[in-house]
Amino acid sequence: MLQVFASIHVALERLARVAVWFGGTALLLSSVMVTLDVLARDIFGVTMSGSDEISGYVFAASTTLAYSYCIIHRANIRIDAFYNFLPLTARCILDIVGLALLLLFMGMLTYHSVKVLQTSWEQNSLSVTTLSIPLWIPQTFWVAGLIMFIVTAAFLLLYAIVALFSGDTRRVKSIIGTMSVEEEISEETRGMDIKTQPHDGGN
Repeated sequence: MLQVFASIHVALERLARVAVWFGGTALLLSSVMVTLDVLARDIFGVTMSGSDEISGYVFAASTTLAYSYCIIHRANIRIDAFYNFLPLTARCILDIVGLALLLLFMGMLTYHSVKVLQTSWEQNSLSVTTLSIPLWIPQTFWVAGLIMFIVTAAFLLLYAIVALFSGDTRRVKSIIGTMSVEEEISEETRGMDIKTQPHDGGN
């Protein structure tokens, strides 16, 4: 059972990585567009109308597209002042509760986001700018990122619960637990051939 979950976990990580690259590429292109707009305005006195609007849409969409990658790699910020002093099993339970609450909050946010998208589609709402962009277009990417996060978080929650009841607390920690100092260093120095000394740290 856990092997099946592990395979799905890998597949979701790959999908999240693709989404991050897509969002990052869009951000890079929008930054190039804004730069060209600024240079054209300064040098030639002309402007590319709407570059600020498009970059805003890209920023919103790329942010939600990165959510899944963030939670899969346990990069979401958590307050763990007392967390590290608890036994591993207790930390696993807190991680599961925390993820469940996050999923609940994001579920409500996604629900209302879908309603906004639906309204924009039904009323054919346009941006109040010179571009008059149909709002459902950027909102589709925005909502897609949120839905992808909900699916990913729900899977991670189920995976962690199954692992906990199987007695595999180490797996729970590796799935949704707070990263240790060594893990954070390893993540930040990946590909740099830097080795760190092992440190238990109560983990």
